[in-house]
Amino acid sequence: MTIPASDPKSVTGKPLAIAQSVDVLVVGGGPAGLEAAIGAAARGLNVLLVDENPVPFRTMGDDVPLHFGQGMAASARNRNAMMEAFVASEPRIAEAFEAGVDLRLGTACWGLYANGPALGWMPGLVAGLADEERSILVQAQHVILACGRRDMGLGFPGWEKPGVMGATAALNLATRYDAFGPRKVVILGSNTEALTTALALREAGVTIAAIVEQAQETIGEVELLANLSAGGTEILAGHVVREAAGRDSVEAAVVARLDGEGRPTDDERAVACDGIVLAVGATPVIDLIDAAGCKVAFQAERGGYAPVLDAGQRTSLANVYAVGDCAGLWASKTRDRTVAEVEAARAVAAIGEGSVSMEAASPPAPGYDISAYRLAWVRASVIEARAEFHVCQCEEVTAREILEVRPPRYLDWQNERRNDRSLSALLGEGPPNPDQVKRLTRAGMGPCQGRRCREQVAALLALGSAQPLSSIPLAGYRAPVRPMSLAMTALVSETPEQTEHWDTWFGMHAQWVPFWEVPARYTVAGNDATGPVASE
Repeated sequence: MTIPASDPKSVTGKPLAIAQSVDVLVVGGGPAGLEAAIGAAARGLNVLLVDENPVPFRTMGDDVPLHFGQGMAASARNRNAMMEAFVASEPRIAEAFEAGVDLRLGTACWGLYANGPALGWMPGLVAGLADEERSILVQAQHVILACGRRDMGLGFPGWEKPGVMGATAALNLATRYDAFGPRKVVILGSNTEALTTALALREAGVTIAAIVEQAQETIGEVELLANLSAGGTEILAGHVVREAAGRDSVEAAVVARLDGEGRPTDDERAVACDGIVLAVGATPVIDLIDAAGCKVAFQAERGGYAPVLDAGQRTSLANVYAVGDCAGLWASKTRDRTVAEVEAARAVAAIGEGSVSMEAASPPAPGYDISAYRLAWVRASVIEARAEFHVCQCEEVTAREILEVRPPRYLDWQNERRNDRSLSALLGEGPPNPDQVKRLTRAGMGPCQGRRCREQVAALLALGSAQPLSSIPLAGYRAPVRPMSLAMTALVSETPEQTEHWDTWFGMHAQWVPFWEVPARYTVAGNDATGPVASE
C-alpha cells in the first residue's frame, strides 16, 4: 500500500529501499522454524530463514538475546567454532539447505512492520534484518515467527556476579556449543523446564549440586526428580537463595529455609558451586510479535503473555504466524520437539488459505498456578532479600525504587513530603502499568532491553498493588528489538525520496542552526522557526 504523503517532509508514502523480496520469511532456526522453512520450500515457495545464532561473544556479554550471565567458556570467542558447533547440533539445518532454503545464520530480525491502525503505507510485510556487517529491509508475503523462549530473571544479592544465568542460555551453551563455563551449578526452580535443563546439563558433564524450590513441595514430574536425586543432586524444597557468594564470580549459593509464610529463616548454609541457573519460569519470546502489533494476552497455559492464535497458527495480523515456543510453552512441548513441528506444519498448510474463526486448541493446563508460583519466588527472593540489590542491573534500579516509583538517582531526587507512596497514589487506580514505571524510573531501559528484569518488575507491581500477575499489562516492545549501534542503523539503505528534508524530521522545523548564522546571544527559545532550513 502506498499513500501520498500529506506533508512532503514526512517519510509517509515514500518508497522503501527493499533489498530482497521473498514468499516466506521464517524467523528462528529451531525445530519449529526449520520444519516451517522446509515445508514451505517443498510447496515451491521462495523461503528465507534467519537465525541470530550463533550470537557474537560481545552480544552475549550484554545478555542478549538470553541471560548468559558471563557463563560462556573462552571457546565462545571463536566465531568459526561456534558456527560449526551450531550447525552440527541440528541435522535439519543441512536438510534445509538441500531443500533450497536461503538460510542465514548470525542474522537477527530487529523489526517487523505491517499496516495497521498506526501505519498504513507499508508495501506489505517488511522486516529489518542485521548481521555483523550490514542491515537491510526484506519484504515477505508471509512471515512465520519461531522466536523461541527465554527465562524469567530472579534477583537476589550477588545475582550480578558472573555465573548467574538463565536456564535457556545455560542449555544452549552446554548442548549446542560445548561452551558452558561453570562445572557445578545450583538450579532454581523445579518445574519440568528446570528439571529437563538439569538433566541435560548433567549429560553434558556439569555437576548439579542442588535443585532449590521455594514451594514446600516440588512441582515437576516425579520421574525426573527421582533421576536427579539418584545422581546425587540434593532437592531443597521450601528454600530460597539468599546470596550468590564469591569475590569476582559465584563460589557458593547461600540458601535458607522458608517458614510457613514464605519468609526466609536464619537456617542458612552455603552450597558450593560456580554457577546458579535461573529456571523459575520460561516465557515465550514475543518481542517481534508485540512490536508488530499482533494481539497478545496473558495465557497461563502458554507460559504467560503469548500471541492469540487461530487453528492455523495465525496471529491477528494477516499473513503473520507464530509457531514453536514463542507461540506458547508447556511441559509436553519442552520434552517433545514434534509438538512444535506439528505447529509449524499447520502454519505452512494455512499459507494461502482464508482465515478461520476457530481458535487454536488450548494446551494442557499447567499443574500449578504459574501466576502465584512466580509471585511467590519474587516475594521470597526479592521482597524479602537481606540487602538491597539492583533488580534492573542495566539502569541500577532497586525493588524499593520500582515500588516507590523513584526517579533515577542521577537526577539528585530528594525525598518528597508524601506519606502515601503506594502505587495507587502514585500511578492512579487500576493495575499499574510497567511502561509507566519504566518511563519514571528507567527500569528496563538498558542494553539488555529488560530481558533480565521485565518479569520481575511486573511481579513487583502485582505484589505492590495486590493484583494477580495476569492483570499487569505487558510492558510494550518497540523496534529495534535487538540492540543496534548507530553505525549499524546507518547501513539501512534509504531511497532518495526518503533522504529529502532529512533535517526537518517529519515536518518539524530544525532546531539546529549553522554556526555562521548564530547571533551573539542565542537560545533555542529565541530560534526563528519560520524561515527555510538547509534541505529546502
